[in-house]
Amino acid sequence: METASEIADRLSRASCRKFYDVYRAIDWPERLDDAAWAMSPELVSLHGTPAWDALDEAGRHRLALHEMANVFSLILHGERLLVQGLAHRLYARSNNRPITGYLHHFLDEENKHMVMFGEYCHRYVGKVYPDKKLALAPRPLAPGEEEVVFFCMAMVVEELGDFYNVVIEQDERVDALTRRINQVHHIDEARHLAFGRLHLAELFERHAPGWDADALAAFRRWLGDYLRACWGEYYNPAAYRDAGIADAYEVRQAAIGHPAAVAHRVRASEKLVGYLLRTGVLAERPAL
Repeated sequence: METASEIADRLSRASCRKFYDVYRAIDWPERLDDAAWAMSPELVSLHGTPAWDALDEAGRHRLALHEMANVFSLILHGERLLVQGLAHRLYARSNNRPITGYLHHFLDEENKHMVMFGEYCHRYVGKVYPDKKLALAPRPLAPGEEEVVFFCMAMVVEELGDFYNVVIEQDERVDALTRRINQVHHIDEARHLAFGRLHLAELFERHAPGWDADALAAFRRWLGDYLRACWGEYYNPAAYRDAGIADAYEVRQAAIGHPAAVAHRVRASEKLVGYLLRTGVLAERPAL
């Protein structure tokens, strides 16, 4: 099995081969294709709920556009924090040369993603939706836990975003530009996730044995809470309002607990949760 250092070296070479200029990689049309979906309708947060049933076809298309912008905004904000954390970790004493080398590519590619997502949101909905995730209460951290927490946060953001990328890039009902952006992001994220999964497993294996039972339980509670908080942002009342839906907060509350929405979150989280369980980072499946 490869170590994080070995995979970092291999992925650095792949990033060099696949290097691209983000300002030339995308052709930006004046308008999106009105006849196409802006995202796969089955991924829209209200899909399968009474609020979705109440919308006509035009309303569903309008909602899909604002939800695609919301998803891009969520990934952008997650990657903005990831870039800050990665930059802080460049040339850290705990990193060897291959890992530091790959972090340079990681940073470059995350910056390109933010450029793409920001451009899409501003061009087609007029804004990037703000980050409204509630900060979780601070708590004392065990030795090494800060590193584990950071790469867990990165894993959650990237795995959830990649689930949407893969479905949308393959959906011929979706506008060609939107499919292209999801495809470009997925290609880069496949490398980031390959590195992140291995690096996080090594970090957890290195540090968690030194934590007492209370510290380990607190960490796992935090991770479940963080995953739920991330999912909560996919149900954005601002996007609902912009799509013309009245009573946006009430619609959000009804949708987030609807069985169709719960089933979607479980399905979309399966790869992530399965990884966390296999590596022992989580001991049981979190409620979603």
